[in-house]
Amino acid sequence: MAVYQDLILHITSDYFYIEPLANSKEILVIDRITQDVSLRANVEQIPVDATRKSICGIIGIIRLLAGPYLIVITNKTRVGDVNGNAIWRIVETDIIPYSRTLLHLTEEQIQDNKQYLSMIQFMLQVDYYYFSSTYDLTHTVQRLYNTTPEFLQMPLHERADQRFVWNGHLLREWAQQPELSQFCLPIVLGYISIRTCAINRKAFTWILISRRSCFRAGTRFFMRGLDSDGHSANFVETEQIIEYNNNKSSFVQTRGSIPLFWSQKPNLRYMPEPFISNTQNHVDGFSRHFDSQIYNYGKQVIINLINQKGRELKLETALSDVVKTSNNAFVKYVAFDFHSECKNMQWHRLSLLLDQKLGILMDGQQLEDQNIFEAIYKNVWADNADICSIQYAGTGALKTDFTRTGKRTRLGMARDGINSLIRYYKNNFADGFRQDAIDLILGNYTVGDNENLTKSSPLQEKKDWKYLALPMIALMALAMCFFQMLIPAEYTTETLLSLLFWFSMVVASIAVIFHYGPEYVDEPKLCETHHKKKD
Repeated sequence: MAVYQDLILHITSDYFYIEPLANSKEILVIDRITQDVSLRANVEQIPVDATRKSICGIIGIIRLLAGPYLIVITNKTRVGDVNGNAIWRIVETDIIPYSRTLLHLTEEQIQDNKQYLSMIQFMLQVDYYYFSSTYDLTHTVQRLYNTTPEFLQMPLHERADQRFVWNGHLLREWAQQPELSQFCLPIVLGYISIRTCAINRKAFTWILISRRSCFRAGTRFFMRGLDSDGHSANFVETEQIIEYNNNKSSFVQTRGSIPLFWSQKPNLRYMPEPFISNTQNHVDGFSRHFDSQIYNYGKQVIINLINQKGRELKLETALSDVVKTSNNAFVKYVAFDFHSECKNMQWHRLSLLLDQKLGILMDGQQLEDQNIFEAIYKNVWADNADICSIQYAGTGALKTDFTRTGKRTRLGMARDGINSLIRYYKNNFADGFRQDAIDLILGNYTVGDNENLTKSSPLQEKKDWKYLALPMIALMALAMCFFQMLIPAEYTTETLLSLLFWFSMVVASIAVIFHYGPEYVDEPKLCETHHKKKD
């Protein structure tokens, strides 16, 4: 059952009228006052003085302090076709309030509502949301092939894999009304590339689809490990599809945070120490995770790419021990120390994964000889890495110059250095807001109608004297150091001692700031228990 995607939104002071261009016999009517939603058969009911807006689909409804907001797609771009179905990327959206004023809110509620709204706007501006009105983007080709005709006749939002429906929370109210099914458009977040290629004069379509899970989704450091249901943080399912002569083949792989109960909270250090819980049952969580993986994908090969020394060694050791203890015949573990295997730029050793784990390369067969396809293949995978990395880490992926060119370049290393600095800033000083925005749009946190009347706002900052005093002392001491170095014509014992004193103040204040590092980090505010470190 296709979903309406080209519509006209008619806006009056009391109603929203949504008219599908594909069906002029019914309209969706939303009462902005009572918030009732219904289908009507008479298009002539739309007032002639209503404001008209062309939209490409409906993302859903979000309830904030000011009341409900209607979220719609106002611009899209075509990515290509999968199995003859058009795939679109969302380019622009609009958030339209039901309420016409904010007079029913207190001043504090107005400020909080603005912040909630900025979170939703931030999430909607994240690139690479996709949808199709006729194709189920949430399922792989294998799952769609191995199902029943009755399943394929279900509305898209009902049969969708809820792991990958990023507007599931926004559609929850309409999903309870079966008559609204053709207005419920599932959207996925990730990356999709559709390319027409040719090898040996045989044209085929190569498709890459990465689906980011909305279960345990978050930023780089605020979301690690497993939850109690076995969902792995920042899980991504990536599918490669080949379409040739009406035949299709598909290969699926997944990635996610190490499936143990662990955390790695930012604390101003470049790489915080990972913390492994000593109270939770890792074998139970691991088993829950891989029971789901085996059910969805079959036998599993875990390829662990973390360092097998330093601070990450304890994670590798813990995972290896849990794999042995679980003794699951359908799970094979391969510890591939990326940094060790590829040290001194011996990147060719990555072929170990192809030769010994997967058996892809055969004698005499070199796909690398297909120069045109190889260039497309490498660049698409590098783009996929960049986009998925931006969505959770805040910057493009590192070392993609090797993915694109087969070697490390000075420009690539310089870009990695810049990305590392940007990641450091965002992970420590911006990711709390980003995590709150993700939790809000996914429904991990819901805004109460009288939130600020019954308790203090979760958005209010609660910082003690150290938050401002120590940075001010450090800045003052640094300024005095420069002053002492630049002003005197000659350095005396007195000026040198003064310079030493202020330099010591800079070092001491910075050391104290790092000692209290977590207090300077932009922490999530909406789901505090959701992100607290468990010990």
